[in-house]
Amino acid sequence: MSNQTNINSDNSINTKEGKLILDSHKLAYHYDRVEAFENGERVAPVSVDMALTRACGAMCSFCYAMVQEPQERANIKTKEALNLLDDFKEIGVKGVSLISDGESTLSKAYVPFIQHASNIGIDVGNATNGWEWESEKIEQVLPHLTWVRFTCAAGTPEGYAKIMFKDKTQTQVFDRAMKNIKYAVELKKRKKLKVTLGIQMVLMPEFKDEIIPFAKLAAELGVDYGVIKHCSDDEFGTLGVDYSKYEEMYESLNEAEKYSNDNTKIIIKWEKIKNKGKPSYKRFYGPQFLLQISGSGLVAPSGMFFNARYSKFHIGNYIDERFKDIFKSDRYWKIMNYLASPNFNAETMMGTLPIQHYVNEALDNHIKDIKRILPHDPNDKKPLHVNFL
Repeated sequence: MSNQTNINSDNSINTKEGKLILDSHKLAYHYDRVEAFENGERVAPVSVDMALTRACGAMCSFCYAMVQEPQERANIKTKEALNLLDDFKEIGVKGVSLISDGESTLSKAYVPFIQHASNIGIDVGNATNGWEWESEKIEQVLPHLTWVRFTCAAGTPEGYAKIMFKDKTQTQVFDRAMKNIKYAVELKKRKKLKVTLGIQMVLMPEFKDEIIPFAKLAAELGVDYGVIKHCSDDEFGTLGVDYSKYEEMYESLNEAEKYSNDNTKIIIKWEKIKNKGKPSYKRFYGPQFLLQISGSGLVAPSGMFFNARYSKFHIGNYIDERFKDIFKSDRYWKIMNYLASPNFNAETMMGTLPIQHYVNEALDNHIKDIKRILPHDPNDKKPLHVNFL
């Protein structure tokens, strides 16, 4: 098993810009909300994971959005997206991640959304394949972003095209992404921007030969980090992830970590990879702190519930009504309370390892007195991206 030489005791990685936590949570830096939650108060999400569209030009083999169909595709207008941010600000949301179930760079609202979020004091990050992230768009948004994480399924052009485009001969998608990543890295250096840039590989057992090439690519690009994570699946195993085979890749993952250097850290999400798709909790508290919204405008506790078959967990749509009203509604809190009750079992009633996993595990252990969440020491320097749980 890995000696995990890159990893501090708090599961953070030391980068040239500060501590980076990708394999844990940051609830200690929002302890006031943990206390309010424990006291039975209604808390606003610290972070929201969302998309501005459900459209995407990629066809990634590992993409969870494939199992989030069917649901309607909506055209989110810029005004609606900006109203959403204003509502976030009013209720106390601190960070917004443009990830979720669509490629937000394709939305007309993309640039004004990021700029407005920055202007009103909400941190915003973006995960993207980078294909439509041309230089003009990069220059418009990079100064306003806290982080950008590029989906990079493989380290070789052929592997990348096969996994993300289902045709290994179409390597132009790799070339386009690399061009745009390199431009962002250069712009960050030239303008001395504080944004963190990384690439991410979603690892399925059949991609094992791309682990080392991915690590080499991250170092060659000069991004701040390259992260390798597990692949989530639904409770029916639709994507066919064989979690028992992750252990066979530990040696390659250990080797990949060795490609870390002073500029680029290779990060393996060991906690989730070792978990093998088996949560330690039954109650699902995480959505109260980390909410997800579909690129259709649908507000649901988690992306695990976007599919129409989970309509009983669908709270509303911010295209139809203001988010602040959805948040205050009886339906919102009825669903949140149900997920946190003995009537819900995360082991059997939802997919594996949701985006709220780290947060939920910590809250579950806190409530059970297995491991209490403690407030951070105000004398210690905060890690990067504290508003992204």
